[in-house]
Amino acid sequence: MPTPWHPKQLLNGSLAAMCRFTLYLGPPLRMAELVTEPVHSLIRQSKQSRERVEPMNADGFGVAWWAPALSDRPAVYRSIQPAWNDRNLEDLARVIESQCILAHVRAATAGSSISEDNCHPFRRGPIAFMHNGELGGIARVRRPLLKNLSDASFESIRGTTDSEVIFAVFLDRLTACKETDPAEALRTATRETLGEVSRLARELVPDANNTMNLALADGANAVVTRFTDGTDDTAQSLYVNSGRRLVCRDGQSRMLEPERGEGAVVVSSERLSDDPGWVPVPVNHMVVVRADRSVEIEPCI
Repeated sequence: MPTPWHPKQLLNGSLAAMCRFTLYLGPPLRMAELVTEPVHSLIRQSKQSRERVEPMNADGFGVAWWAPALSDRPAVYRSIQPAWNDRNLEDLARVIESQCILAHVRAATAGSSISEDNCHPFRRGPIAFMHNGELGGIARVRRPLLKNLSDASFESIRGTTDSEVIFAVFLDRLTACKETDPAEALRTATRETLGEVSRLARELVPDANNTMNLALADGANAVVTRFTDGTDDTAQSLYVNSGRRLVCRDGQSRMLEPERGEGAVVVSSERLSDDPGWVPVPVNHMVVVRADRSVEIEPCI
């Protein structure tokens, strides 16, 4: 069944900008086993989402993956093509293998530019970022957020999305973070970003609904949020599945039993298959995945 929605979303345009994404951390995995082969893969979600009022996510896509033996910066492939219509993605996914993969299909806000610069994931240094959701009052919130950015973060913005502005805020919070543990730094910077952005958005546009399912990773650690400052029924869907190893056979994805340090974790807007291991992430909680593949689910703010 589609995720319930609130009538205010129609006024704020929220229904027009809800994307879908998937994040993987674990033993090296072929991208196809995450993006194209599961029965409800991200490719299928791009044209037949199960948990959005509007099932199409056809305004571009992107994937990011790490090859740590070659670089600490993720590779990124993005396109304005619908994901199901890009033969290059299918061919790349068949042979690319990585221990950390982010994949995103976009549904653009009405009136928003469809361009490669606006496609997720976004990348700065070793960090990749995706967003599912919307700042309902972005027209009034964007300028104050930009004004508070450092020069480096401001100049890093290439597109016109609210998502990239949120990422720029995160980068400043991460730079200022005193945590030395990478997972703790991601957690702290994400929490501060949610607090800063939602506080300003509520102040300037009190009636807007702001949803921020954010996914951030450095190739070994990740944080994914399920956040709304509205009622619970305005939150975007999010699931986590963890186990020893993800396998996909005949379209069915499933996790084998976990062992600490050898596990795999998938966090996805929608279940990729009927595997019973998928667990809904509670509203206004975040999933923290550490390099040893341990998983913590805790309140966002």
